[in-house]
Amino acid sequence: MLNTIRHGTATDLPPLLIVHGLFGSARNWGVIAKRLSDSREVIAVDLRNHGESPWHDSHTYADLADDLAEVMATLPGPVDLVGHSMGGKAAMMLALTHPEHLNRLVIADIAPVAYTHTQLHFIEKMRAVDLERVTRRSEAAQQLAELGVEPALQSFFTQSLDVANQKWKLNLDALEANMPEIMAFPDIEAQWDGPALFLSGADSDYVTSDNRDKIRSLFPSARFAKLPGAGHWLHADKPREFEATLRVFLD
Repeated sequence: MLNTIRHGTATDLPPLLIVHGLFGSARNWGVIAKRLSDSREVIAVDLRNHGESPWHDSHTYADLADDLAEVMATLPGPVDLVGHSMGGKAAMMLALTHPEHLNRLVIADIAPVAYTHTQLHFIEKMRAVDLERVTRRSEAAQQLAELGVEPALQSFFTQSLDVANQKWKLNLDALEANMPEIMAFPDIEAQWDGPALFLSGADSDYVTSDNRDKIRSLFPSARFAKLPGAGHWLHADKPREFEATLRVFLD
């Protein structure tokens, strides 16, 4: 089963499951998860091939949805689900294939469509880090800086670095091999008509007005909102506003 980090204790509100994006981990969501756990139990997961979860050769959205369903089956009642980017696509796939587990859905800055950009260049940057010369995360960040990686992503990537064992907590080979599937979204004949919020960064171009018909075809009750001043990593750019928006929708 996927590795999980739990915050808070069970209450009358449904548990909240948080699903990170590509190259992320449950640890990335620690501050927001801890703050939201004042009213309910919050569980952040490491997706397969990330963090402390098992590694697999396959990394499709059907795989990710099945993994999440396995975790949700251990939780009491239907669960509220928040997914960012790749984790948002996994959450959408979960809703469409395992609807019995879901109460409310929040999708952060992603649409159920294929994207033309790729993240392979970041895999190349991480592979280029000489881990034998790394004794602390700041040294890896410095190498990433020299490779042209922007400061925010240096910090983000190095959170997935196992310094003691000089390795990445990311299955870079599997993520590279499955990049076409990660950038796409399955062609699925299904709908989930429960409450769904598609929350985007106002400065991000990941979700456009052109995507709304596709979103509504799968999620007919979808609502849309934007966070001013936030980009694709909206929960990192505007954490308090992101948290407040989740509380309004989920509670």
